[in-house]
Amino acid sequence: MDESKPSKSARKREYLALQKLGEELVTLRESELLSMPLDEDLLEAVQEARRIKAHGALRRQKQYIGKLMRHVDPEPINAALERLRRK
Repeated sequence: MDESKPSKSARKREYLALQKLGEELVTLRESELLSMPLDEDLLEAVQEARRIKAHGALRRQKQYIGKLMRHVDPEPINAALERLRRK
């Protein structure tokens, strides 16, 4: 097995952590959300998740947010969330 490539389990843990981070964005107030360093697609997906009421559709939307989170740097988002938590 190639040592430089993470295992499937490690990748899944990473993806689930990114999805959880994205789910935190859904719980923010609109003003807090707009202050986050998010790209346009991710911001739209989070705003759409806030409008969804059906449980299954919301779960799928959160998975989509997790997928979008894979393509952005999570550190600035983590830092911004941490600043909001300290307030």
